[in-house]
Amino acid sequence: MTKPLVLRGGRVVDPSQGRDEIADLIVENGAITGSGRNQGAPDGAEIVDCAGLVVAPGFIDVHCHLREPGREDVETIASGARAAAAGGFTAVCAMPNTDPVTDNQAAVGFIVRQAQRARAARVYPIGAISIGQKGETLAEFGEMVGAGAVAVSDDGKPVASAQLMRSALEYARTFGIPVADHCEEPTLAKGGAMNEGLVSARLGLKGIPSEAEEIMAIRDILLARRTGGHVHLCHMSTRGSVELIRWGKERGIGVTAEVCPHHLSLTESEVEGYDTNAKMNPPLRTADDVAALQEAVKDGTIDVIATDHAPHHYDEKEREFADAPNGIVGLETALAVNVHWLVASGIIDLATLIERMSCAPARIFRLPGGTLRTGSPADVTVFDPTETWNVDPAQFRSKGRNTPYAGRTLTGRVHATIVGGEIIHRLAR
Repeated sequence: MTKPLVLRGGRVVDPSQGRDEIADLIVENGAITGSGRNQGAPDGAEIVDCAGLVVAPGFIDVHCHLREPGREDVETIASGARAAAAGGFTAVCAMPNTDPVTDNQAAVGFIVRQAQRARAARVYPIGAISIGQKGETLAEFGEMVGAGAVAVSDDGKPVASAQLMRSALEYARTFGIPVADHCEEPTLAKGGAMNEGLVSARLGLKGIPSEAEEIMAIRDILLARRTGGHVHLCHMSTRGSVELIRWGKERGIGVTAEVCPHHLSLTESEVEGYDTNAKMNPPLRTADDVAALQEAVKDGTIDVIATDHAPHHYDEKEREFADAPNGIVGLETALAVNVHWLVASGIIDLATLIERMSCAPARIFRLPGGTLRTGSPADVTVFDPTETWNVDPAQFRSKGRNTPYAGRTLTGRVHATIVGGEIIHRLAR
């Protein structure tokens, strides 16, 4: 049994209740038992001074790569869960492109057990859509859901077959789970290393056109309309995708979408100098795309901000740009990137950011958390939205160091992360 906590005098921002007020939060036996001004303290409670800090429902990342099993040299479930906690995430969803692929009941159960041993952020497995992520035969969704999977995805690879995607959407409806798709038309994207445009032409790198994403996005939206299923579009990166998602939502189609902090803050110009920490899939796009994505987060067209945390070994990134793997780490910089580029710049307010990082992920993936209502799990993030800090990858809890934000000064810092009433990360003071 965990020690009672009183989070004293913080700014409680909880969009699930429309709350934004100075209040205390009482935590007992892993749950929130009270909230309001001048609350008394349970016997033996630890008092945490939250004056000047924001107290929010714990952040939930619905898209990260923890690499275990198969690549424990670059990340483990334990190191990833600790990195998540350091970034203010009380829960993360682990993508299935592991080795072996998370495409069966036993593989899902392994991730659940490893997460329990880690005693850090909660980890929810996402099962593969197809066996071995080969895009040929559907995996057994029911068995994986029974073992703890909260969604299915072949992320890392697109579902090239429209028929397989249709079947997946129909099958997933039975279990009430979303099908999360990596939207990439393989023949258009093949061999591409960055966004197709003037910068790629000048650098002599093969580009990936925005249509590679948009063609698959509209296909998935139309299939969701046909099947009545729920498609969740991963890591959107283009203005055209935003327009397509908006079109689908206006027609009541079951489509939700996410965007990553790096696509909300950086452009293709980061590739200048062939910096492989600016190589990701989908690639960084144009300033016009970034502005459209920011507006989509503001108006709710894009429901969720997710990290797509993708650690790689240093040696793997130290290659020719075209040969280096895609992806960056993101769990420990996500809050600060979002506050710095979205909140501090006045594009969105704190309540909208918390909605996109906590409430919406919980609601869409049907996860515990995403609220500070009395009786709910005590998954809480405490942060300072005004504190600046310098990004030093050597200080990351993640094993990965591949970030384009190294050396930058960002705004917004996590002070405490609480899971099930237990403080699993606290900023040293």
